[in-house]
Amino acid sequence: VQLQASGGGLVQTGGSLRLSCAASGGTFRTYRPAWFRQAPGKEREGISCTTSNDGTTHYADSVKGRFTISRDNAKNTVYLQMNSLKSEDTGVYYCAAGACALVGNVLYYDMYYWGKGTLVTVSS
Repeated sequence: VQLQASGGGLVQTGGSLRLSCAASGGTFRTYRPAWFRQAPGKEREGISCTTSNDGTTHYADSVKGRFTISRDNAKNTVYLQMNSLKSEDTGVYYCAAGACALVGNVLYYDMYYWGKGTLVTVSS
């Protein structure tokens, strides 16, 4: 499965961006989509994933209520709508496909495929 993320750019604090991730060679029905990000000087962190084909979604606390993951099965594309952006949202965003599971309050990721990142810069 090959993943291609796009949609990053420069946005002001409080603004919005929508990232897209197109898959080829496989579908998001087989491999659950997820988004990660890596802020400057920090480790990559998982921020959102879907755990089943019924559309159940999960978010890191840092983005909950502001970011929304969705997908268009016909286009085999996953989106990350990002609203109310903050400077701390700056980083390289990666889409991935694999599996994730919520165990208690902890979200576990097991990603098999990764796309190249797209840079999001939030300026004040």
